Amino acid sequence: MRFPSILLLAASSLGFAAGAKPLSGSRPNIVFILTDDQGMGDLSCTGNPYLKTPNLDSLHAQGTRFTDFHVSPTCSPTRAAIMSGRHEFEVGVTHTILQRDRLAPGVVTVAEALRRAGYATGLFGKWHLGDGQAYLPRQRGFDEVLMHGSGGIGQFIYGDFRENTETPYFDNVLLHNDTVVRTKGFCTDLFFRAAMAWINRQHAAKKPFFAYIPLNAPHDPMIAPEEYKKRFLDLGFDQESDARYGMIENIDHNVGLLLADLESCGMLKDTLVVFMTDNGMAMAPLKIHGKKIPHFNAGLKGGKVSPHEGGTRVPSFWMWKGHFAEGIDIPALVAHIDLYRTFCDLAGAEIPPSPLQPGGRSLVPLLENPKADWPDRTLITHVGRWNPGEREKSKHNQCAVRTSRWRLVNNTQLYDIPADRGQTRDVAAEHPEVVADLRKQYDAWWDSLPPFLINEDLPDLKPGEFPIQKLRNTQGELPLWDPDTDHSS
Repeated sequence: MRFPSILLLAASSLGFAAGAKPLSGSRPNIVFILTDDQGMGDLSCTGNPYLKTPNLDSLHAQGTRFTDFHVSPTCSPTRAAIMSGRHEFEVGVTHTILQRDRLAPGVVTVAEALRRAGYATGLFGKWHLGDGQAYLPRQRGFDEVLMHGSGGIGQFIYGDFRENTETPYFDNVLLHNDTVVRTKGFCTDLFFRAAMAWINRQHAAKKPFFAYIPLNAPHDPMIAPEEYKKRFLDLGFDQESDARYGMIENIDHNVGLLLADLESCGMLKDTLVVFMTDNGMAMAPLKIHGKKIPHFNAGLKGGKVSPHEGGTRVPSFWMWKGHFAEGIDIPALVAHIDLYRTFCDLAGAEIPPSPLQPGGRSLVPLLENPKADWPDRTLITHVGRWNPGEREKSKHNQCAVRTSRWRLVNNTQLYDIPADRGQTRDVAAEHPEVVADLRKQYDAWWDSLPPFLINEDLPDLKPGEFPIQKLRNTQGELPLWDPDTDHSS
């Protein structure tokens, strides 16, 4: 009579829910939420003393958490690594502007791999991997697309639509599939509504789906609906801080709506929900009643555009009801480059042939057993963003090499991360052999890059010259689009 109880305990300790089938080839729907500039400390479940994020906290509590998950230090690079399964420099992305955000044409994206395996694919939010016709997401594996231009809504100088400078984040002009459209409402609300409407259509058609929801929030400018700012204004927050935190609580509200919709339609048992952020936090010091207060960063050093832990270490919550046990932490060193092979492994999708094959590893063994064998690895970070023609001068500026134990920063500073997560003590002088080994690995990687850097030294486009802006100018009057009345696939 005790045997079933022993099985239940074993399944829970491994990370599998009791009775769950093997994960490889299980073909779940995948909902992947990626927020912009939200750091490890921007959640109440990670200790933020001001924010209330009950829905993300619930996702954290009910899911499997990768506690040493790393991305790139800025927007386009992380997105390039996710789509390709490779370091962003190896697919041509070294910046967020200057046309150095264009994902190399040789990449067959993870969206395309899933589409070839029979998945419907949709993107709702921020693309930021090139806006020329050959680079847009409809040509990179996505069936359904609702996106803004450039790296942020209202960034006309970098490629977004001029109209969005007038009312940033509200009633935006966006690209829906191949048509530039007008929309109504707050951008985050709209992206989630569009995603949910599309998801429900796929569910009705009995088609597995990959819904990618890469939000622009809480990227600046800091703008939120008044009802989400009020609590922080009442606490004495300044206008900048109250809007940023209001944007995060609005994200949390929408995550709650999404989860409730999936549950009411009976989809949670068939759907993997992943929540992540694209880099460390970007936030000025808080001001409360006029007094500057350091922001909460979960004990990490640095933030966005930093080679330190706070630039690349992000929350990563994975929930699949009935398949993952609840509240499991996985401490292995993992990264965004692992998502491609993981999603394909889960979907039973073959890796398509291409000249730029994904690297990384499938996380499925860890999802099945957090204590699975996971050989140590080296992850390399470089902020990029060098001035034209100054790549070599930037070799040891804003870079890091990470293993499960060590983080070498700017070729000189060494930190023992398990013992010193906040990077308070440089131990390079005590471990010269470690420094030498990590430097050698970094140098070999750096020297391998030139053939991949296809976007360097391209002309800097002027506002109005970006392809997506030219597309808007050919349309004249823009149609009003609403996700609830859209009947496309």
